Amino acid sequence: MMKTIAAITVTISLLGGCSTAPDGVTVHDPYEVQNRQVHAFNKSLGDAFSGDGDDDSSFSIPTDYTDRVVNFGDNVSLPGMVVNGVLQGDIDSALRNSVRFMVNTTVGILGLFDPADYIGLEEEETDFGETLAVWGVQEGAYLELPVLGPSTERALAGRIVDMIIDPLEFVGAREQLKYGTVGKLAGRVIKVTQAGDTIDSVLNDSADSYAQLRLIYLQNRRFELGTTLAADAIDPYDDLFGE
Repeated sequence: MMKTIAAITVTISLLGGCSTAPDGVTVHDPYEVQNRQVHAFNKSLGDAFSGDGDDDSSFSIPTDYTDRVVNFGDNVSLPGMVVNGVLQGDIDSALRNSVRFMVNTTVGILGLFDPADYIGLEEEETDFGETLAVWGVQEGAYLELPVLGPSTERALAGRIVDMIIDPLEFVGAREQLKYGTVGKLAGRVIKVTQAGDTIDSVLNDSADSYAQLRLIYLQNRRFELGTTLAADAIDPYDDLFGE
């Protein structure tokens, strides 16, 4: 109960400070100076992991390890997606994610493997940021977060709530509870580093990689939330920036 109250308080305070876009503005970025500084850091980090940096600083992680971490991180995120599916009125999505969690937690050894995907139980990805959008909360300003990449004020508020209220505490195994938060963060960081080649192919050919990344993220996110047309969406980073 205390976590729920804390989450509500955090959400109200964060959303109360959200910046409102002026009429007719489709890319609202009042924090561009700070965002560009974070973008430069993220880009250098991506170069280091993708091998585009100096030979002494670039390295890669064996996929045998990263796949297990990503699978585990995705699986421990599913209980939160179930709750958000219910809050959005999407019961089919909630049921699919529930069954997927049970299959991967048992047959998939706590989610280290993904047998549910082989039988057609694909993840219905969602988060509290999408729940807020369904409830009519405005997008707010664009943000670029260290390591985690593009976001918005609404998406950031949702991410924080998802961290505070974690249904995994009620349905997860002891090992999942112990390593759940670390697994989620590590899985996302690995996805960022693995997408280095894709990012480079798009951004390094652009005269302004920050503006290009911002456009791609906003169009993709709005398409996922149903606020823009499919023809207007660019989706090369769905696995990376899907919330």
